[in-house]
Amino acid sequence: MLMLLLIGAGAKPLYAQNTTTCDKICGKWMATTKNLIVQVYKDGDDFKAKIVWFDDSDDKSRPLATRTDSENPDKNLRDQKVVGMNILDKLVYVPQSNSWENGVIYDAMHGRYWDSSAYVTTDGTLKVTGYWHFKFIGKTLTFTRL
Repeated sequence: MLMLLLIGAGAKPLYAQNTTTCDKICGKWMATTKNLIVQVYKDGDDFKAKIVWFDDSDDKSRPLATRTDSENPDKNLRDQKVVGMNILDKLVYVPQSNSWENGVIYDAMHGRYWDSSAYVTTDGTLKVTGYWHFKFIGKTLTFTRL
């Protein structure tokens, strides 16, 4: 019994044991502002994210489950539900920088697409940047793993 405890004490968390470096971005993440939860997942060689939950307290007459993508530039997509909608697409892991690059992020509030990149910090937070041509003038959102 003592041997099992000693072995278990030195073991890596289950998440770390089953995850390759490029997959460590996968999972559920909450924005540090506590108003958004996304699910990041792998699809082939690309990484994507979809909205799982968002704070709908701004308009209680339109609850979370009924909100649609009314600002989408494609009129055919304006009736799609915001919850479950993909908002991040085409991220590709780049081992040299230990980051995910060349993605496209969608801002559902304004109906705009931006270039995007992401990385996981040493303290385990996820930083996702949306930008137009130049990262240094972009906006970065910070997420914590759920």
